[in-house]
Amino acid sequence: MSYGLFKVGKRGIWHYRFQLGGLSTQRSTRETKKGKADIVAERAYEEAKFAARGAQLAPTLADLAGRWLEIHGTVASASHIRSVDTFARLHLYGLGPRLVCDITTEMVELARNEHLVTHAPASANHWLRVLKLLMLWAVKRGMLQAMPWHVKMLKVQKRPRSTLPASMARQWLGNLDAATWRDPAVGTAVRLMLGLGLRELEAAGARWEWLDWDRRVYTPGKTKGREAEPVPTPDWVLEHLRALAPAAHGLIAPSRRGSAHRSGFARTAISLANKACGVEGITPHRLRGTFATMLSEEGVGVQTIQLVMRHKDPKTTMAYLEKNIDIAVAAQSKMAEKMGLGLRENCEVPPAKPHKSSFP
Repeated sequence: MSYGLFKVGKRGIWHYRFQLGGLSTQRSTRETKKGKADIVAERAYEEAKFAARGAQLAPTLADLAGRWLEIHGTVASASHIRSVDTFARLHLYGLGPRLVCDITTEMVELARNEHLVTHAPASANHWLRVLKLLMLWAVKRGMLQAMPWHVKMLKVQKRPRSTLPASMARQWLGNLDAATWRDPAVGTAVRLMLGLGLRELEAAGARWEWLDWDRRVYTPGKTKGREAEPVPTPDWVLEHLRALAPAAHGLIAPSRRGSAHRSGFARTAISLANKACGVEGITPHRLRGTFATMLSEEGVGVQTIQLVMRHKDPKTTMAYLEKNIDIAVAAQSKMAEKMGLGLRENCEVPPAKPHKSSFP
C-alpha cells in the first residue's frame, strides 16, 4: 500500500493519507498543485516507512565497511579499497559495533582524537573522509535518512612538495637505469610517469596498442577516472620506446614474469636515484606533479593541463602545480624594468619634489 491524495476545502489543498504498522497518518501537503503535493506525500511516506522499520536497516559501522568492500571490491581503485580496508581493520576506535544511526558528532570527534595520538592531522583528515564515504553510501542505500553527525576537517599546514629539477632530469634517469639494470622495464615505466604524467599503475598497465606512432600521442585505455584522453608523447619518450623493439600489442613495461607490475614496483629504484642525485621527496606521484608543473612553467593553460592529466575538476589540477620562485623573480625583474625601476650602474633615483602644503 502507498499513499493517497485528496483535496480539502475551497482552495483545493491536497492532503495525503497512508497506513503503516496499523497506524493511519493524514496530513496536509499545503500545496494546490498535484505534482508538488506528490513530492511532499512521497517524502512523508518514505520517512514514515523508514521510521516504522526502525534500526533494523541500520548496520553497525564494521558491517557497513564490510558490505562496502564486498560490493566495491572489483570496481573501485586499488588505493581506494586499501584505504577502506585499513580503516575497517585498524581505525574504528570503538565505533565498529555501533549502529551507524546512533553515531554522534561527539563520538566521531573523540575517535578522531584517538587517531591523532599516533597519526598526523593530515592522516586524521583522510580518516574522516573514509568515514564520510561509508556514511554517505549508507544514506544513498536507504540505511540512513541523513548524516547523523557533522565534523569539519582539521586545518593542516601545507608543506612544499618536491618536483624533479629539469636540470637534473638526465642525471636522475641515468641513476635510475643503474638501479634497474636487472629489470629495465621499471625504468621505462618511470619515463612514462615523467614524460606523460601517468599514474604508477597506469604506467604499469601501459600497452603498445594505445600508442599512436603517426599522431605521436598515447591514449590510456584504463585510467582512474575511466576517461581516455590522448596525451602528446615527447620525442625523448618515443626514442626510448623505439629502442625496445615495439610490438603490435601487449604491455610496454611488463615485469620479468610477463605480467603487469604491482603497486609500489618503482619505489626502491626511485629512492636510489634520489639518493644518488641528492634530491628528496621524488615519488611516482611527484613525477606526475613534476609533469604538470613543467607544463605550467612553459605557459600551458590550466584547462589543457587538466585535460592531459584527466582531472574532472580544475581545482585538482591546481593542487598539482608547484610554485617556481625563479619564475617569480624573473617576472619581478621585468615588471621593475617596465616601471623604470630596474637597477642600472651609476643610476640614481631623482629626489622627489616636495609637496606644497595646503595650509598657510
